[in-house]
Amino acid sequence: MQKSAHKTIEPRAYDPLIHEGFIRQADLVKAVQESMQGSTDLEGLLIEKYRIPKAALGKTLSTFFDCPYIPYDARTLADPHLLNNLSHDYLRRHHWLPLKRQDDILDVLIDNPHDLDRGHDIQRSFPGLTIRYALGLRCDIERFLTATIGDTDSGSIADTLGELVNDAHQEQSLDIDSDGIDENDSAIVRLANQIIVEAYRHDASDIHVEPYSDRKETAIRFRVDGSCSTYMRIPAIYRRALVSRIKIMSNLDISERRKPQDGKIRFKLNQDREIELRVATVPTAGNNEDIVMRLLTAKEPLPLDAMEFAPATLTALLDIVEKPHGIILCVGPTGSGKTTTLHALLRHLNTDERKIWTAEDPIEIAQEGLRQVQVHPKIGFTFAAAMRSFLRADPDVIMIGEMRDKETADVAIEASLTGHLVLSTLHTNGAVETVVRLLDMGCDSFNFADAMQGVLAQRLCKRICVNCKEPYHPTAQEYDKLVHGYGKQAWETLGVSYREDFQLYRGRGCEACNQTGLKGRVALHELLRGSDELRNLIQNHAKTTEMQSLAAKEGMITLVQDGILKMLAGLTTYEQVRAVAMK
Repeated sequence: MQKSAHKTIEPRAYDPLIHEGFIRQADLVKAVQESMQGSTDLEGLLIEKYRIPKAALGKTLSTFFDCPYIPYDARTLADPHLLNNLSHDYLRRHHWLPLKRQDDILDVLIDNPHDLDRGHDIQRSFPGLTIRYALGLRCDIERFLTATIGDTDSGSIADTLGELVNDAHQEQSLDIDSDGIDENDSAIVRLANQIIVEAYRHDASDIHVEPYSDRKETAIRFRVDGSCSTYMRIPAIYRRALVSRIKIMSNLDISERRKPQDGKIRFKLNQDREIELRVATVPTAGNNEDIVMRLLTAKEPLPLDAMEFAPATLTALLDIVEKPHGIILCVGPTGSGKTTTLHALLRHLNTDERKIWTAEDPIEIAQEGLRQVQVHPKIGFTFAAAMRSFLRADPDVIMIGEMRDKETADVAIEASLTGHLVLSTLHTNGAVETVVRLLDMGCDSFNFADAMQGVLAQRLCKRICVNCKEPYHPTAQEYDKLVHGYGKQAWETLGVSYREDFQLYRGRGCEACNQTGLKGRVALHELLRGSDELRNLIQNHAKTTEMQSLAAKEGMITLVQDGILKMLAGLTTYEQVRAVAMK
């Protein structure tokens, strides 16, 4: 590394690292001397040779300079427009980078905010602006620069963004809503492709394209592990072109902007990997269109024993799924893994002796041995119509993607009463509420009571990151919350008391989980079985509370209880269980 001529950071800035036990005084003195003699800067020596965590070094220097510390994050892109008149070699050599501009305030990332010479350079480069400094480590500033400028042969998303920003700057005279920018422009085509690739790389389940009016930038947001975050922003002048490009990829009508449309994209990631995206367009304020793309990664069906069921729940589920007829429902909100669970059940049932038909919209998981049918409501081929055709095609097991209406529910109940096992999904909050919902839809209570074998409710809860998981001894108040959430009487059967060796787990935060302490998700389950007593309550249109208390008496583990059991096993935290399972 070339030594720079600008002002170095005073050694006393690093004193807190000694007090906090990260480095000894003698080693710090040695590192300072080595950095003055050799070709490696002090920061690099402390990180590489003395193994000081970047977060600790950044926090220490942030306190010394009294300005915020910004670590490198792939989702944070500097505005390439700000780099137009700056030499990239100069920025790399002097370790600073303009990040973003808001009105007359410019945020600048720099490794030494007290360096007056560089301060004068920055003011000359951006006259009339108020400079607001943030501290960045040199290695991180280098990564931000590479991400923003891009390597010459990498074809990164930042390269494309930079190209778009430069084009937008040249086309300021164009009307923002004009069609002067072509959706087949090579940069737009690359950008649309790269957004999908980046979403797949970040394990995102959904991509949200959100254009705004008044020349505001278009936000691209990813949903990862159930939470949305802004991944990047693109110039407003390209919002029409990007939306049109995605609509072309989805075989949608680009001239229709007033009505919602649905479509699909089959996207080739590489020679061996292809993914499918379900695309929905929604007209929004300012004559714009939002696009939401759900990534369907053509997964293999999971085995049931890999889905982290409580042992008692799995035993009961395997018992009811082996019944020759009846209805099994999997319920929960959108994105809670209902389809994945149904395919795991079908994988268990998928033997040579059984004929299995499925009606799905869309077909997310392909499974050999199943006869899978895509429904098309626009041409009248609905779930109910598919069910009727299946009944003429000698089925043993039928899977219906979703019970959206009374007609589908009635046909499913009829099929289950005539010797077929029917599996389906429903959007409800809990197992008992599902029964009430179907009766409210107008289903016959006697027929449904006879048909129902079980209702499995589920949620997906954020999992503690395995790379930074650590045990801790909770406070008495935390323990009391667990007892209250689980139910005092039920808790006593677990035999878990508050002792000195009682441990829970949490994530410390690391680079793998983006300092959140959480990465991935774990499923929570609640299985309501169709017993004789429950059937009597259903036939008599009993209240939800009556059915709930009977289910508890018969041993049903609720969503919250299953979450707390998984928390005790070190898979998640009480806050995450509360967020998805508390009513």
